[in-house]
Amino acid sequence: MLIRATGSQPEPIPKSRPMSAIQRLLGRDRKFFELLAASAAEAKAGPNRLVALIEQLAKGPVDAELVEIGRKRIAHKQISNEITEALCRQFYTPLEREDIEALSDALYKISKTVEKIAERVSISPASNQVLPTVQKQLTLLCRGANVVEKMVSHLCAGMHGEAIKDEYAQLQALESEADKTMIDLLKGLYQGESEARVIIAWKDVYDLLEKAVDRCRDAGFVVFHVVLKNA
Repeated sequence: MLIRATGSQPEPIPKSRPMSAIQRLLGRDRKFFELLAASAAEAKAGPNRLVALIEQLAKGPVDAELVEIGRKRIAHKQISNEITEALCRQFYTPLEREDIEALSDALYKISKTVEKIAERVSISPASNQVLPTVQKQLTLLCRGANVVEKMVSHLCAGMHGEAIKDEYAQLQALESEADKTMIDLLKGLYQGESEARVIIAWKDVYDLLEKAVDRCRDAGFVVFHVVLKNA
């Protein structure tokens, strides 16, 4: 222990806790973290917009909701492009370039998949009856996107270790639950008396919903991997 002289009584100098690699990097450049946080916010908002669109299906046309989802997907793409441009212009980056690019891409894919689901649902047969059928998958998707946003927020704040590890475990559990839900949905679809065109259309929607949950898991894995490398 180091000692500082203060008259006749020595006073111990408190030891500071060592900073993690991420915490040291955070102090150097916030631009990329701000962009990633904005991207995660868009990824979180997308599933909620999808819920609003599906709820509207039972009431009437969803043209306005489709336009809004498409508009926000384009806005998310602009954030992703800005990250790519910054990576090309800037020599120094606070995290490895491939990690920033991988996370940006994974977050954008959530919004892209949400847009595809909205498009398919809006043109599928019996679309006004979809909400009860896909309610559980939608809930899992919203929960997954919320967890991803938290993980990115923690990464941007320099947090690491158990918090992000626990959140990634939550994503894995959600993915597993989504897989089981998919089997139940397909069972009802195949063993029912639906027309072939209905079966084809809704299998496509179910597949995309499951993929969207997988996208959340993929984004969470990138955060988890980055934290492990920089802890």
